[in-house]
Amino acid sequence: MSSDSTLEGWGRRPVPGEEVRGEDLERLTEGAVLTRGLGRSYGDSSLPPPSVRRMPATPLADRVLAFDAETGALRAEAGLSLREISRVFHPRNWSSPVMPGTSHITLGGMVAADVHGKEHHAHGCFGEHVRSLKLRLADDRIVECSRERHADLFRATLGGMGLTGHILEVEFSMCPIDSPWVWGQTRKIADIGEFLERLAEANDRWPYIVGWIDCLTTGTNMGRGVLHCGRWATAEEAPAGTPPEKRKFTVPFEFPQFALNRPFVRMFNWGLYTKQRKLSEGILHPDPFFHPLDAISEWNRIYGPAGFTQYQCVLPTAAGPDAPRRFLELLTRLGGASFLCVIKSCGPEGTGMLSFPTQGTTLALDIAVRPDTQKIVDRLNEALIEMGGRIYLAKDMFTRAEHFRRMEPRLDAFLEVRSRWDPERRLRSAQSVRLMGDPE
Repeated sequence: MSSDSTLEGWGRRPVPGEEVRGEDLERLTEGAVLTRGLGRSYGDSSLPPPSVRRMPATPLADRVLAFDAETGALRAEAGLSLREISRVFHPRNWSSPVMPGTSHITLGGMVAADVHGKEHHAHGCFGEHVRSLKLRLADDRIVECSRERHADLFRATLGGMGLTGHILEVEFSMCPIDSPWVWGQTRKIADIGEFLERLAEANDRWPYIVGWIDCLTTGTNMGRGVLHCGRWATAEEAPAGTPPEKRKFTVPFEFPQFALNRPFVRMFNWGLYTKQRKLSEGILHPDPFFHPLDAISEWNRIYGPAGFTQYQCVLPTAAGPDAPRRFLELLTRLGGASFLCVIKSCGPEGTGMLSFPTQGTTLALDIAVRPDTQKIVDRLNEALIEMGGRIYLAKDMFTRAEHFRRMEPRLDAFLEVRSRWDPERRLRSAQSVRLMGDPE
């Protein structure tokens, strides 16, 4: 690659750098400061620190190493993607235990971000299903870790954003399913109060739950939207055969910055809400249910040349039942509302030392980068800290170090473990430089 090569996350904020790919991760990661998967984290967590240009990427190291059809234990290289896992194993009635919003993510990325999906209230984060990890450490040693062996390293690696070691191999428990189809229910919701009530009701019935919110509408209809619930269909309910490959579309060009203006977003939200019937239920293809945006290649071009950030936070149950409403009201006042705002329930905090979810409600919204984006994120973070919440590192690009420390009481324990295994901070990223004061 040329000296002016750049790398970027899904938010399209480039930094100087280039990927080095190969099938031998042990060779590729020797002496490296960070490993990158498919680059779909939204912010700077998969970008190198300023002083580093070349970094290994895992997509060519994607072999399945072992699978036990009796227990569902799967061991594979870190570059294996969730899309490939689903393609191979869904027809065999096995699924990943956690299905995040995109299938364009590697096993290494799923561990590093300790990803969650529509099922967190029922199944927890991906890390809860990981059995063991093979890592290359900062001193270039290669070790296996698990809940029984090097347990501190294991817990710090789940959700540790790649800062504890290069993830080489992952062993985890797959989930048995009755069919590769989904039985789903979609319901129109009038306001945020009803949304929270319906989410609580659905938690006891449905393993997969997610909602879309119109975050521009104010007054009595604030938080109106659509709630999607689902489960794997039984063999009796499912159509014959496996779900066919869905047609995909591509955003052909970068939208101009002015395109995402308030009237356009308001019209888009109105269209989504009004076209939905009050209640529908039936068989669904798994791809649009679990990964709706995967049907649109390069959809991040919609946000224009400046890119975008996704602000995802969790509002803990202890913040009170009106916390989501208060947060949406603040968002609307700040002018940060977007056409994509997602709401989900979160279950109890998991094993990972910096894993994102905790018992409560998570909101995720895309914000096009503009001159006041830092100010919007600052104000949202200040409110989040008051509520006892926190942000998702896999999405973040604008949080300040002082805000992160105030919202993350677990940080000192994580840094203590990190210091035991990497006292010189050889493993680092653009994000860890920004949030944790790592060397550039």
